[in-house]
Amino acid sequence: QVQLVEAGGGLVQPGGSLRLSCAASGSIFSIASMGWYRQAPGYARELVAAITSGGNTNYAGSAKGRFTISRDNAKNTLYLQMNSLKPEDTAVYYCNIYPPSNHWGQGTQVTVSL
Repeated sequence: QVQLVEAGGGLVQPGGSLRLSCAASGSIFSIASMGWYRQAPGYARELVAAITSGGNTNYAGSAKGRFTISRDNAKNTLYLQMNSLKPEDTAVYYCNIYPPSNHWGQGTQVTVSL
């Protein structure tokens, strides 16, 4: 079982950038595919980006070209670099394995607004 702690969210203007991190405890991290997910009020949680243990990545269409997922297996840490942020990116962002388990962290709030 993996414990997940997300950080790095905040308030940013449209067009701005944020870098999220996810500290994961558990020996499974280095061999598991990982993903960033987000949930906005009134919306279902959705996958934003995923990365395999070997570093291959996939992105939701809304994130492609703007977001970059990466991982540091030595630090058991997952990252999401978010550029060119839009108001519709506003959500609570979570990390989890991919496909996700039902063990979610607290998430980190990202708000994109003037």
